Amino acid sequence: MVERRIRVAAVGDELLAGHGDPRALGWLGRVLARTSAENVLLEAYSLPAPREGTEALANRWLQEAGRRFDDDCENRLVIGLSDRDLDLDLSTARSRLNLANVLDGAAQMNVKVFVVGPPPGLDAERNRRLADLSAAFGDVTTRRKHVYVDTFTPLLNHEQWRSDLASNEGKPGQAAYGLLAWLVLHRGWYAWLDIPQPE
Repeated sequence: MVERRIRVAAVGDELLAGHGDPRALGWLGRVLARTSAENVLLEAYSLPAPREGTEALANRWLQEAGRRFDDDCENRLVIGLSDRDLDLDLSTARSRLNLANVLDGAAQMNVKVFVVGPPPGLDAERNRRLADLSAAFGDVTTRRKHVYVDTFTPLLNHEQWRSDLASNEGKPGQAAYGLLAWLVLHRGWYAWLDIPQPE
């Protein structure tokens, strides 16, 4: 007998879609495969858009995620942030505001949000800029009492992460997506869904 129905809408860029993953799961598919609980029906909808920055995300999330929400469910939003704002010459303040607008809009609908920050690449200069952006995203999210998973810091000098990117033209492969999934699962995912963490 199902006692709870949780509906998750996930928005993000091509990493959310699992591009480059030979198993075609990405981090979200791996996380969902490890997410089950007795008397809970979890329905997940992945809504990626390639090469998306925070401005485009802020403009589309409600129209797309809102269509998946249901008054008879616990509605949740997952945001997989990218490093795209660095290419769009957005100021950190503008990036913060774009994310804040999404979080505030979700809060008005009583939707709990789980934010996964952008992971590092192999370019040292770009990573220096991305460090500031990731920290800003984390600050905006935690100030609003939502969950933020910092993927940048733990993966920056992670040997397996870097070697996987190096062998896949700078994009995550199977091992890298596994690392992202591990971080999500061990940084508040089960508590956010209010389900027991597996032994």
